[in-house]
Amino acid sequence: MRPINGDCTKRGDRSCWWLALVVAWVWWGVMPVRGADWFRWRGPTADGISPETEWTSDWPAGGPPVMWRTSVGTGLSAVTVSRGRLYTMGNTDNVDSVVCLDSESGREVWRHTYDSPLDARFFEGGPTATPTVDDGHVYSLGREGQLFCLQAATGEVIWAANLRELSGARLPGWGFGGSPVVFGDRLLLNVGDAGMALNKVTGELIWKSGDGQAGYTTPVLQVDDKKAIMYLASAKFYSAVNVMTGDVLWQHRWLTRFGANAADPLLSGNRLFISSGYNRGCALLDLQGAVPGVVWSHKAMQNQFSSSVLLDGYVYGIDGDTGAARTLKCLELATGEVTWSFEGLGSGALIAAGQRLIILSEEGELVVAAASPKSFKEIARAKVLKGRCWTMPTLANGRVICRSDDGEVVSVDVRQET
Repeated sequence: MRPINGDCTKRGDRSCWWLALVVAWVWWGVMPVRGADWFRWRGPTADGISPETEWTSDWPAGGPPVMWRTSVGTGLSAVTVSRGRLYTMGNTDNVDSVVCLDSESGREVWRHTYDSPLDARFFEGGPTATPTVDDGHVYSLGREGQLFCLQAATGEVIWAANLRELSGARLPGWGFGGSPVVFGDRLLLNVGDAGMALNKVTGELIWKSGDGQAGYTTPVLQVDDKKAIMYLASAKFYSAVNVMTGDVLWQHRWLTRFGANAADPLLSGNRLFISSGYNRGCALLDLQGAVPGVVWSHKAMQNQFSSSVLLDGYVYGIDGDTGAARTLKCLELATGEVTWSFEGLGSGALIAAGQRLIILSEEGELVVAAASPKSFKEIARAKVLKGRCWTMPTLANGRVICRSDDGEVVSVDVRQET
């Protein structure tokens, strides 16, 4: 963590060090967190868990107050929030848009557009990756590989690249879906057999992998003093890749119908949870050896595309494919045992915050439930959207932002009264 004030060590200012200590307490979760930005896919810690704890699920009968509604175009792109701005993507009349909105009012600040087919294939179509905000820039990825680095304040194009041309890799059946990930000076992307890395400042290629078909997961990072590793799925494998060199450390064969490995893996110490739909199932991999070993494997949790969350040794996620039976389940990570299941949410998506699950059901209901391994306990429920909803909600600074597949975005107020 950086010092609060660069002069602290020179001045010996006790108040400055006290402020640094308070911030450290917040950082490590000792104190409650009132608000936090959600600046990338799956939130600030990239695991679907918000650090916010002081938000309310004690809603009035009509649900939480609606701050604003707007439309951004068709797609499954989730919402990111940074410094009072909100970023997402949509498609209208075969034109993709990267949209920046004011977080408080929903007013459009800027919109960057480019031609791109809607490409509706068993879903409404449109972009599926989520913009990433880093150091005053927004990185967006279209399904055909249209990558942009945009000025976060104005939407001005800093640089652009076509990943199909740059990598020579095959286009996945549903296009590129993994969101950009920033690590140091690198922009990491799920393209080809085992990813690729660009310079985030210039867009220049640093390394790339083979030209095979990528999966739809977003790279998951593991960083220690010795090296940085990213875990991601292609159409045939889960891979561990050295972020600095692009060297593939190992691959675990994981074949799924249509090559649709879409839910992000969950990292817990030296173990990795993976899950796919289409009757593939899930597994827990032990990463301690040169190649991963399988701790357990079964078909009781099949994440078709919605990523699970891991809390206190338990996995919470949507099991089942669209058009079939789907249930929210809780699974013990160590053993693979399913501890409870709950029907009625369809192919929804979820995040977690303050020991609670925040779920957006397929039919547009916002549901809050206790994150308990013992049983499903609903705390609150409200209808917030019409139409089909497959996209993960966002919690940022006391607001929950949800979107529908056809592009309606709503922001509801869950701040606690002070």
